[in-house]
Amino acid sequence: MINSNFRKKMADSWFSFLQSQICKEFEVFEKGKKKFIRRDWYKKNKNEGGGTSFLLSKGNIFEKVGVNKSTVSGTFSKEFRGKILGAKKDGKYWASGISVVAHMKNPKIPAIHFNTRFIVTTKEWFGGGMDVTPSYKDAKEKNLVHNILKKVCFKNKKNYKKYKKWCDDYFYLPHRNEIRGIGGIFFDYESGEWIKNFKFVRELGLSFIDISKRIIKRKNKLKWKQKDKEKQLIKRGRYVEFNLLYDRGTKFGLNSGGNIESILMSLPPEAKWK
Repeated sequence: MINSNFRKKMADSWFSFLQSQICKEFEVFEKGKKKFIRRDWYKKNKNEGGGTSFLLSKGNIFEKVGVNKSTVSGTFSKEFRGKILGAKKDGKYWASGISVVAHMKNPKIPAIHFNTRFIVTTKEWFGGGMDVTPSYKDAKEKNLVHNILKKVCFKNKKNYKKYKKWCDDYFYLPHRNEIRGIGGIFFDYESGEWIKNFKFVRELGLSFIDISKRIIKRKNKLKWKQKDKEKQLIKRGRYVEFNLLYDRGTKFGLNSGGNIESILMSLPPEAKWK
């Protein structure tokens, strides 16, 4: 039986490794002309951990891409602890995870989001997922994304249809009555067989890299005009609205003493509203 401390170390190590792999793969697309800038941060009480943020901006492919990894612990406020599984009694928590948001220079390439996390209160669970937000419809791209995610779910005996619907329901803007993009998968409170769940989380991370590379390679040479950029900027406005109003990760970060700059790094460099 793997004890809790060992499970924490395993998850923490994986998220660090995945962060380094994502940065390495994404820098290849910039052909050495742009590199990620690293920034470390700590909570006010350094004994409660912190994180490492990598940011690449103004590239030929990535207008802005952030790759965040953090491992933190502490006690939730009384107002927030009731919203977190297993934290209602004393509010204590430990959490480790990785979050990636890539906003592309070429408006024909969609924004891509991914995150996975392992949270421990009086309960333990994995959560996360990935989704894609294009400003232009592309049926082939949509099929590519969902087919790969379907395969990784099927391979790990996970309910793809459930996760897909969860994603569609989650990345929805009720005040706009519209979904944010073409979806993907989303899951939370994945507990039970830890080893199998950890395997699923690892394979999902590798699938995110695969999906991202395929999407970019398909479209990185497509020509675009200013009107295409305008459409992308309007779509980014929707992205901003969701992340500030509804996103769980944003709320969790703010309520767990996370670094503000890292939490808001998911926001695009430019956005517009009509």
